[in-house]
Amino acid sequence: MLAAPDLIRSIASLIYPPTCTICLASVGLREHLCPGCEAKLSRIVAPFCSKCSEPFDGAITTTFSCANCAHRKLYFDAAVSAYRSRGIARHVILNFKYGKQIHLARLVGRWLIAAFDDPRLGQRSFDAIVPVPLHPARQRERGFNQATLLAEQIGRHLGVSVRPALQRVRFTTTQTAFDRAERIQNLRHAFRLRRNADVRGLDVLLIDDVLTTGSTLSECARVLKENGARSVFAATAARA
Repeated sequence: MLAAPDLIRSIASLIYPPTCTICLASVGLREHLCPGCEAKLSRIVAPFCSKCSEPFDGAITTTFSCANCAHRKLYFDAAVSAYRSRGIARHVILNFKYGKQIHLARLVGRWLIAAFDDPRLGQRSFDAIVPVPLHPARQRERGFNQATLLAEQIGRHLGVSVRPALQRVRFTTTQTAFDRAERIQNLRHAFRLRRNADVRGLDVLLIDDVLTTGSTLSECARVLKENGARSVFAATAARA
């Protein structure tokens, strides 16, 4: 016999058959993309930057750092993304993040879990998962923090506790309109460790939805390391 939540979902699927969030083709229960749309996702594959996962079109076979990471200090040990934030992936993330389509968290979380195919993450163990925080005003406006929803999925997948160790203490203009230098300046002193949070000696996994220049993740990693974190790796569902 089906459990009550599964029974409710089964009945709902008969009344409202699940469809692809992009093309509205029929999909299976708990699926959000049809095979055709799924195939259009752009997976990040080697060669890519060992620090921020920026893909490179070339025949490089050795470890390298990209121009995005050159001539600046990034405080995370490495940031890993599974997909490019383009086309369908970007459309889904924007709808999840700004369109309040919270049900898409399951799909975006699946992309995030795919990042653990990369040995920079998959071969490590973590003591705590920390989501990148929103400013309280931004979270009230949005109604949720997308990084927290994704961190909770990763926590269940890895069996590691989620700790909201960081808080955003300065309201910042959205990063999308800024270049790299402006992003760094915009985020300066925007985060701090929460009162009573303790990350000393911990290997921390930092979670967000999208990596663009890495400035947000780097500033969060800086605060964590200055407060004693032993290492800070980052994972995002997609990379711009």
